[in-house]
Amino acid sequence: MQVLLYLETLAYWDWFIAGVVLVILEIFAPGAVFMWLGIAAGVVGGIVFFAPGLDWKVQFTLFAVLSVVSIIASRRYLKRRPLETDHPELNRRGAQYMGRNFVLDQDLSGGHGRMKVDDTTWRIEGPDLAAGTTVHVTAVNGATLRVEASPKD
Repeated sequence: MQVLLYLETLAYWDWFIAGVVLVILEIFAPGAVFMWLGIAAGVVGGIVFFAPGLDWKVQFTLFAVLSVVSIIASRRYLKRRPLETDHPELNRRGAQYMGRNFVLDQDLSGGHGRMKVDDTTWRIEGPDLAAGTTVHVTAVNGATLRVEASPKD
């Protein structure tokens, strides 16, 4: 009963507070979702500011619709215009090995093997090669490096 009474008296500042809380939550749980929910709450707060008699059911419907629209719009925008970074391979460690040469410390047989790269041992795929052969990384498939004999070898 008290919840229904509170919902019937929702004001613009309730939405502004919810928006600020959601944006702060984005700081602690980043994922670019809470930010857009917070913006949607702020927009609903602005609408309620200019239309204070708006029913709470309409307010929540507006919030739901604006939340979905803002998340979809942001995902589409960022897909077309990805954020530029000075470390584009930061979370794709294998990609930083593309085009580099390494020396096999184990035989590569049956198309599969392992190779030590820096401080990590990677699964590798490629033609059968003996230990000591210099290989060139040509592709990355998840946690597997695709190699071939280096042209310099």
